[in-house]
Amino acid sequence: MATASKEPPTKDASTKPVAAKDVPAANAVSGSNSNSVRVEIFDQVYNLRGSDADYILKLAEYVDAKMRAVSEQTATVDSVRLAVLAALNIADEYHLLKRGVETPSPDVRRRTIKLASALDEVLQDTRRTG
Repeated sequence: MATASKEPPTKDASTKPVAAKDVPAANAVSGSNSNSVRVEIFDQVYNLRGSDADYILKLAEYVDAKMRAVSEQTATVDSVRLAVLAALNIADEYHLLKRGVETPSPDVRRRTIKLASALDEVLQDTRRTG
C-alpha cells in the first residue's frame, strides 16, 4: 500500500516532479517552494513535488494497487515489467472511460434528440406568440 509524508526530501535520484497535467490547475506546482511528498509505490520510495499532497498520495495508492494486482496475476518479479503492465492496465481503463464519454449510449442519444425536439417546439411557439 502506498504511504506518504510531508517530510523534507532527501537528496537522491528518486526525487521526481509530478507533471503539470497530473496536478489540477488550481494546485499547480509553484517552483522551488512546492511541497515534497514522500510516497511508497510497490515497496519503492519516491519523493514527489506538488502542492496537493492528498492528490499525490491518491495517485500513488492507485498505481501501487495496480502494480500489486498485476503482480498477483503474473509470475514476473521484475518491477519494471510490472510497472509497464500496470501502466497498460491504467491506459486501458482511461481509454474505455474516454470512449464512454465521447460515444453516448443509444438511450442517451434518443433522449437528447427528444429533448432537442421539445426545445425546438417551445422556441417556435414562443416566436409565433412573441
